[in-house]
Amino acid sequence: MGNKRRPKPFTDVAAVCGKDERGLHILRRRSEDGAIEAGIVQPLVDGKPLTGEVISLRRREDVPFLFDVKTELPTEPDAEPASSGGPAQVSTDSYRRGWDAMWGARGRSSRPN
Repeated sequence: MGNKRRPKPFTDVAAVCGKDERGLHILRRRSEDGAIEAGIVQPLVDGKPLTGEVISLRRREDVPFLFDVKTELPTEPDAEPASSGGPAQVSTDSYRRGWDAMWGARGRSSRPN
């Protein structure tokens, strides 16, 4: 009798569909009954902000065009953007000393706001 290999279950897998200047285009299915998602995989670059989750891919031996996906760092859906678009809110002691040196110390106002 022949040696029949049983394929691994399709838990979290991805298939690479193409490549361009942005990265690898993949189709991903997170579970057997999950939806198929399209995405782009990009290498991590030092100093560049993360946009999305961090994953690692391992080529499957039973189906070589599929990759097992391991989520290394999940996304935070409710995370605030890193920048609000305005100037930095600086209130360190060094900043205050510089302000006082430039504009003079603030005097106490006897009038209420």
